[in-house]
Amino acid sequence: MGRLAGFSYRELTRRLRRLGFLFDRQGPGSHEIWRRSDGTKVSTPRHSGDLPEGTVRAILRAAGNEVEDFLSA
Repeated sequence: MGRLAGFSYRELTRRLRRLGFLFDRQGPGSHEIWRRSDGTKVSTPRHSGDLPEGTVRAILRAAGNEVEDFLSA
């Protein structure tokens, strides 16, 4: 397991808020769109259980944040 494994939807969104993201709207299916004031948007799945590490990494890549920033948020 890597450093980004074991994050739930709640923990992911809590850290996204600390990085400046706010809930924007419901996306397709069970996804949500989160937006930052600079216009950056990310889509997050709203699933029960832990998110796969690759999914969390892809969300961070789309957000333009480093792993260390996310882990310290």
